[in-house]
Amino acid sequence: MPVDNFGLAHLWGQSDLIIKLVAFMLVVMSVASWYLIAVRALRQFRARRFDAGVEAFWNAPNLDEGLTRLSRAAPDSPFEALARQGAAAAEHLRRHTHEETLGGKLDTDEFVTRAMRKSIALSTAQLESGLTVLASIGSTAPFVGLFGTVWGIYHALIGISVSGMATLDKVAGPVGEALIMTAFGLFVAIPAVLAFNAFTRANRLELSELDAFAHDLHAWFTTGTRLASAPTGDAANRPARGAASTPTLRVSTPGAA
Repeated sequence: MPVDNFGLAHLWGQSDLIIKLVAFMLVVMSVASWYLIAVRALRQFRARRFDAGVEAFWNAPNLDEGLTRLSRAAPDSPFEALARQGAAAAEHLRRHTHEETLGGKLDTDEFVTRAMRKSIALSTAQLESGLTVLASIGSTAPFVGLFGTVWGIYHALIGISVSGMATLDKVAGPVGEALIMTAFGLFVAIPAVLAFNAFTRANRLELSELDAFAHDLHAWFTTGTRLASAPTGDAANRPARGAASTPTLRVSTPGAA
């Protein structure tokens, strides 16, 4: 058989049900991984605006305006969810606690901390959605392709043995066709692995920023002012020329009286 007759079409035409199932599985894996890559990449593109939203929140004159600005600049973001959860917890504690009840003995610090911790946990779960699928595809696709290769070689050798012709030109073509399955598995796995590593790093950076935002929110809800950043370098050795200025939300909520 001429060399030009070997290829994907010939492999598909002479393959059995097992090879076709393996190829179909790899196609499904590829479509799923590229869909998740596109969705996560779009989400990471939107996440670039989160820093501006946080800065707008801290520059707002009051809490309601800050939440409005944050919602406008970073809608449906973990930062908006965290701020709203903390504000709701503080407001709930203010409205439903009285000194003569058991609720009046609740610690504001602990109550707000638990509310924001719950928000961070939910945001973390949302950020990690889809990454397990990418990791699974990246780790299993090469072996699925390898299985197709082994089965294809076995199928080709059976056909050669039946025909009774075992010359090199009769073996190289079918075996080479079977190796396409391994290449297909790598084609599916490599983008999934690279995307998983990139999105994992981006999520880690975003969660660290979310933790820092939660720390500032916690300080504000419990003390009434945002925690000032510690001076670094030469600024730590220079004498202060007045009171330090930090963006502060001015509202009447628990701890901000």
